[in-house]
Amino acid sequence: MYELTVIVEFEAAHRIVDYPGKCNRLHGHNWSVEVTVKGKNLNELGMLIDFKELKKEVNKTIDKLDHVYLNELDSFVEDNPTAENIAKYIYEQLEISPLFVNDIKVKMIKVWESQKSAVTYSKDE
Repeated sequence: MYELTVIVEFEAAHRIVDYPGKCNRLHGHNWSVEVTVKGKNLNELGMLIDFKELKKEVNKTIDKLDHVYLNELDSFVEDNPTAENIAKYIYEQLEISPLFVNDIKVKMIKVWESQKSAVTYSKDE
């Protein structure tokens, strides 16, 4: 089994509605997102997937989050845009991409809210 990881970044604002503290107020983060995919079969070049192709696909999802107020996105109207929910959102967006319907699967998403705070989301197997 091979695993590849790419890291992308975006900037966005959010607030955690009903949070008993400062995070209930509008604030922003410079988010980092690690996307790890897995698969068994290498292509004719000896790659699971080209890093450039993987980043391009990941950025299609990240571009929807970049420089926006996350609470206004349909995906976060009912669920707070916490790091946990953002990680799950990215995972679910990527797993339905045509790039990941065959041998290559999304293994996990790690969202860094700061340099010292991150959350990882993966599906139970």
